Amino acid sequence: MDGFLGELMGTMILIALGTGCGAAVNLKKNYAHGSNWLFITIAWGLAVTFGVYVAGSVGSQGHLNPAVTIALAAFGKFPSSQVLPYLAGQFLGAFIGAVIVAIHYYPQFKETKAKEGNSVGIFTTGPAIKNNLFNFLSEFIGTFIFIFCLLNLGNFTQGLKPLIVGLLIMVIGQTLGGTTGFALNPARDFAPRLAYAILPIPNKGLANWSYAWVPILGPICGGLLAVFLKTLI
Repeated sequence: MDGFLGELMGTMILIALGTGCGAAVNLKKNYAHGSNWLFITIAWGLAVTFGVYVAGSVGSQGHLNPAVTIALAAFGKFPSSQVLPYLAGQFLGAFIGAVIVAIHYYPQFKETKAKEGNSVGIFTTGPAIKNNLFNFLSEFIGTFIFIFCLLNLGNFTQGLKPLIVGLLIMVIGQTLGGTTGFALNPARDFAPRLAYAILPIPNKGLANWSYAWVPILGPICGGLLAVFLKTLI
């Protein structure tokens, strides 16, 4: 299916583990409540690692990220015929992953009101300081560095390379991610945001759609620049 199933399964694992971390940290009455930024970045790095392993074993290239797929295809490094199956798998997989988290943490959602941490930030990213220009630049820069490094790994689904990808995500989160939450991935942000908006999650807050364009366009533009520069080197 041109990588659709691999991208779906891999992105589902990525989001189930990543947003699961968001729920664990923010919702009351579970043991990880209040854990720190180091905990979050390690969890997201490992979520990416195991998502890539799953995607590769099921038959895709382990993009798990529309910014990667679109940028590679734009410069002829990925077949255009596979773009739509990959994107569909990524967005659907991310949505399913968010649904899994909503079900898994349902009792904690019931115990946590919006003002106490039951916010869309469990599933998505948001700015530490709201400034659309600099928020966009944060996502642009973070994704540029991520994809530019990724391009130097070759086939990153093989051997220990998924772990290297996870470590890359972790270090970006620790060094550049504190400004916006380092989405780096339109599917990772949009599909869980949609899930939070439409699912019957108890006590939930608003989905903050006015910010949603930043973690979509920032990563796409950063990815395009990364692949463009790589073609010149």
